[in-house]
Amino acid sequence: MKRTRQEALATREQILDAAECVFSEQGVSAATLDAVALRAGFTRGAVYGHFHNKRALLAEVMQRVTLPMDAFANAVADGAHPDPLGELRQRLLTFLGTVAVEPRNRRLCEVLYTKCEHTDITACIFATQRDAAVDGREQFGRHLAHAVARGQLPPGLDVKRAAGVVHAFLGGVLRDWLLERDAIALPRDAAYLTDVCIGMLRLVPLLRPECAVEQERCLRR
Repeated sequence: MKRTRQEALATREQILDAAECVFSEQGVSAATLDAVALRAGFTRGAVYGHFHNKRALLAEVMQRVTLPMDAFANAVADGAHPDPLGELRQRLLTFLGTVAVEPRNRRLCEVLYTKCEHTDITACIFATQRDAAVDGREQFGRHLAHAVARGQLPPGLDVKRAAGVVHAFLGGVLRDWLLERDAIALPRDAAYLTDVCIGMLRLVPLLRPECAVEQERCLRR
């Protein structure tokens, strides 16, 4: 009996749900299509009917979640916003307090950060993340530049360097949370961590160009 399109889509979603769990439990390299088929309750042939290989399956699984920098790469900084620093703070809070802790996003962030080796299969995933990281840092920089223009941050702030700090902060928080749950608790700690990061942008002299140049001179000595 020929399946309807709706039934085929439902089967596809079941396979993706199963793959998400298998990747999370076993890691990308150890996971097999046989294990995914068993988890989904289908034959291996049914899995191959929807996905040519593990690479294609992994790519589709990752497409269903909001990964770290994806949340910021498309977030356009509004130069007319009256509180650009507050806008950036709210985006960070929303990600750490809501997006990251959503069960599916959390599982797949765990796969990406702790159970995903650099292989031919995962190359496309890491390439996408690198591109998103570049775009995300650019967006951070725009938010920070607007905040400087509004007098919310020091006029001499090196926005490119500061954007890198915000990016490193976000990635570090996620890694620590995923690797050691007692060290950081999300969403509970999202507000204070975000405020510490923003406070650092206001106060750390090394984020100003003249201080960065002097630091480089000292390192050369």
